[in-house]
Amino acid sequence: MIENGKKVKIHYTLTVEGEVIDSSEQRGPLEYEQGSGQIIPGLESKLAEMNAGDHAHVDVSPEDGYGPVIEEAVIDIPRENLPEGELQIGMLLNGKGANGETLRGIIREIFEDRATVDFNHPLAGKELHFDIEIIEVS
Repeated sequence: MIENGKKVKIHYTLTVEGEVIDSSEQRGPLEYEQGSGQIIPGLESKLAEMNAGDHAHVDVSPEDGYGPVIEEAVIDIPRENLPEGELQIGMLLNGKGANGETLRGIIREIFEDRATVDFNHPLAGKELHFDIEIIEVS
């Protein structure tokens, strides 16, 4: 049975808005320790007390996944503070937060003097749908 402190191996397929966006099938099972916060809270709580060999469909709300979209995390950045060269919508940018943490943003709009960059997680605000197979619990 999956309990806190147990090592768990699962196969999963993640579907968002009807599109498969990630799967462990080609690269092997995901390994994590239950209760350690290594996977999103909504998935971890739904896997608690399952057993090796179990299959499940797990729906995770944005609040228990990657959080809601935070409007304050979408900001306009002056052109002089952006990388040199051609910018493209959808381009990933890395930056530093106020506390020195690494931030990743996606360019959403480009203007002559600035770009709008979204620093929310790409799956923020999304309902996540997992198909899970518990491979091993130890």
